Amino acid sequence: MTEVNRSRLLKLGVSSCLLGEAVRFDGNHKLDAYITGTLGRFFDFVSICPEVAIGLGVPRPAIRLEGDPVHPRLVGVHDKSLDATDAMNAFSARQLQTLDELSGYILKNRSPSCGMERVKVYGEHGQVRYGSGLFARALMTAYPLLPVEEEGRLGDPDLRDNFLERVFAFRRWQNLLATGLTTRALLHFHTIHKLSLMAHEAEAYRELGRMMAAAGKRPLAQLADEYIEAFMRALRNPATTKRQTNVLHHLMGYLKNSLQREDKVELLEIIEAYRQEQIPLVVPITLLKHHFRHYPHPYVAEQVYLNPPPEEMLLRRGGV
Repeated sequence: MTEVNRSRLLKLGVSSCLLGEAVRFDGNHKLDAYITGTLGRFFDFVSICPEVAIGLGVPRPAIRLEGDPVHPRLVGVHDKSLDATDAMNAFSARQLQTLDELSGYILKNRSPSCGMERVKVYGEHGQVRYGSGLFARALMTAYPLLPVEEEGRLGDPDLRDNFLERVFAFRRWQNLLATGLTTRALLHFHTIHKLSLMAHEAEAYRELGRMMAAAGKRPLAQLADEYIEAFMRALRNPATTKRQTNVLHHLMGYLKNSLQREDKVELLEIIEAYRQEQIPLVVPITLLKHHFRHYPHPYVAEQVYLNPPPEEMLLRRGGV
């Protein structure tokens, strides 16, 4: 891949240790081969290690979160005079001003600075509660729409697929804003994601449809803000087999006057096999795409659900 091509890749923020950088407190790293190998072919990484950035050094004393899980302190495990809370908060405030181009972020799990959730927070008497790392919390507060995930959860195929879908969808939104927000552009964005929304949450599909019915009657910037917040929230809701099956049947409806009886029977059997989790989603998707090549439909042709960009399709369909 040429340098020019790489300059066009989506940008992901990644905890530095996951990229093989020896920045851990013990001088080691946590290289993640999926991130560097597979995702590295399609994304440019912005590497950040908050603990090194605030001058804690490598190796460094172990630190942890203590106190109130909502507003914990970042302090030394053994050296109680070490309190990095203010330095971490100040760094986060500066760093977060530079991340507008990111389309997603992968954090190191259980880290007192980078952990997204379930990070141990120690109470005064040794009791353990859970919260988020200081930098991670600041990141998610400053960029509530940004798709964020931990590397450990990417081992779950469903969570990984959900994260990637959100990343690519968010990038399309960023591109929309970069080219100029118009009512027409907003309506088009909604239209091409209709089936994707249906697969995630039926009520959100209806809610966003009602929002778009008001397009042109409300201030556009306000409508767009409300829309993308509800849109990204809907995509965080996992796409279930039941909802996916509903979308597949919905797509089949556009072929009802085109397919021969034996083709309809075959497609119904394939969809049913998916519903019973005997085959992966890619099988009925592939068959539907085959039929729509012979019997094209303009609405279906622009649906991201069936026709994602090549890189998204490769990553989300197990083709890499």
